[in-house]
Amino acid sequence: MEQLQTINDFLVEKFGPLGPLYAVGALGVVLIVLALPTMLKRRVDPLSRLKDSAGPSQSARAPKTDRRGTLRQGGHGDKLQRFASFLEPKTEEELSTARLKMMRAGYRSKNAVRSFHALQFALGILFLTLGAIYAFVTAATANTEVAPTQLMLYVLVPGAIGYYLPRYWVERRVQTRQQEIQNGFPDALDMILVCVEAGQSLDQGIIRVAKELKAAFPSLAEEFGIVSTEIKAGKDKPGVLRAFAERSGVPDVSSFVTVMIQSQTFGTSMAEALRVFAAEMRDKRVMRAEEKANKLPTKMTLGTMMFTVPPLLIILVGPSVYNMLQTFATMQVGTQ
Repeated sequence: MEQLQTINDFLVEKFGPLGPLYAVGALGVVLIVLALPTMLKRRVDPLSRLKDSAGPSQSARAPKTDRRGTLRQGGHGDKLQRFASFLEPKTEEELSTARLKMMRAGYRSKNAVRSFHALQFALGILFLTLGAIYAFVTAATANTEVAPTQLMLYVLVPGAIGYYLPRYWVERRVQTRQQEIQNGFPDALDMILVCVEAGQSLDQGIIRVAKELKAAFPSLAEEFGIVSTEIKAGKDKPGVLRAFAERSGVPDVSSFVTVMIQSQTFGTSMAEALRVFAAEMRDKRVMRAEEKANKLPTKMTLGTMMFTVPPLLIILVGPSVYNMLQTFATMQVGTQ
């Protein structure tokens, strides 16, 4: 007890009243870092393998989950497999939604969802630790005590920023890719129309467009490349086109897929449908450009007022104010 009291007094003397709390937090971080390698190298219990082999009927009822309770199997080299129950959504619907968002952001690996949640957790802990270190260094340098409210701000705010930073990055990636696909889609339709009217099939036109648009619109070229690869693999063309519309998340692509499927179903001319739809997409692109141009004066109003009105007032009112100040100074000298 005397040793604990001595340690407590030493921490309070060095770091203030919150010194013991700092020590406990640092000890917890050290224990977590030391326990991670052991958890990564942990082997599967042989009894659990025996239970899995003894119950084939139960595994047949739930084929979408593995023995660790995850929603899908991971590769043998996946180090995040042991933390799948912690890093993955709990339901299959949530997992499908998360995977769709990651695909729309351009991350197509099987472990994209796990990596995303692992990055969220790691950045949250890292920023939280950096905030605690900053509070500790600030208090030690100024030789003052840190208020509990200020300590919470130093620790929790960076932790929240680190946790939500990957989500913000993914959202921005989704918006950027969708905007790129939307801007390049009318040109892609014109190229497909030229290929179809030249005697090529829709599949050959998509392959050619995927090659030609790689420099200008890489995201759209990548999506068309996936479509051509899936069609070559023998998948159903309507299903491939629907998957393309779902991955992109752009309404124009969904309309194009609907037109193509209806044209193939009812046997109408695909070239005529493409010509009408391509003209409509060009008109929509012009309308979007006009809409942005019409919004520009409203957006420039604030900047114009901030950077034009104050200099104008200085030029117009400045001389009068200067003359008034000179007059007042002369009057004060005269009265004295």
